[in-house]
Amino acid sequence: MRDIVRQDADIITIARIIAAANPDLITLQGVDYDYHGITAKALRDLIADQGAEYPHIFTRQPNAGRATGLDMDGDGRTGTPRDGQGYGLFHGQNGLLVLSKHPIQLDQTTDFSDVIWAELPWATLPKVDEAPFPSPEVQKIQRLSSTAHWSVPIRLLNDRVLTLLTYHATPPVFDGPEDRNGLRNQDENLFWLHHIEGQNAPRDFVIVGVSNLDPEKGDGRSKAMQDILTHPKIQDPHGPTDTAFFDDIGALRLDYVLPAQSWRIKAAGVFSPTEDEASRYDLPADWTQASRHRLLWVDLYLD
Repeated sequence: MRDIVRQDADIITIARIIAAANPDLITLQGVDYDYHGITAKALRDLIADQGAEYPHIFTRQPNAGRATGLDMDGDGRTGTPRDGQGYGLFHGQNGLLVLSKHPIQLDQTTDFSDVIWAELPWATLPKVDEAPFPSPEVQKIQRLSSTAHWSVPIRLLNDRVLTLLTYHATPPVFDGPEDRNGLRNQDENLFWLHHIEGQNAPRDFVIVGVSNLDPEKGDGRSKAMQDILTHPKIQDPHGPTDTAFFDDIGALRLDYVLPAQSWRIKAAGVFSPTEDEASRYDLPADWTQASRHRLLWVDLYLD
């Protein structure tokens, strides 16, 4: 909210990128949550000022920064940013936000963010010398979602319902040999595979979010992402495309828009305007510096 009020240059650039792409619906990552949705509405209005209006908003309290009172990372201390249900300097930091031009069926949304990791029958939990890491007490209350897992149904123009399955997984780094974050990242991603194979799975879904997992490069348990991309119910319209760029580790594919096989795909890409297009959108020459992540898009036919 501070950055929006100050008209931060990166925030303005991001708003202009969204307006230039002008999607019907979008999931934004790294948007701080507040109880009354003031930040979400202010960001929505800022994007509207740039030319793209979104009358429908969905956001919920994320796990980031949610205090536990326990030593969640095993460093012998409590009350640090790593001791929340998800990493955060305060509760609500770096949440998710869905903006839509079409009505969101708010009474049919499902928030899976309170699912306990250890209660999933297929979970792979961290251990040291065969003992639960960092403690049995932590694993009893540790949620799977480092930020959130949401199922958000959206009613489109022809009354077809698109179910947005959105999330932001923890980076599979910043841990020790027990690979706590690597295992959690793996299971955060695999959650959607188990969900779409379940009894009440949506048919017309699109998985959208930051997996923080490249299927080939970087740290993390890449097979989980490979399993997702090759699942018979999922389409991968972008293929091997880098989506996030880091000065120290280079380019990785960490962001995904994955429609169900029930959708016909018209086109897909990564927002990357030419110099002339960037000038037309009023983007600065260094627009890529506004975020390490690029905006992915997919156009679907409404059959």
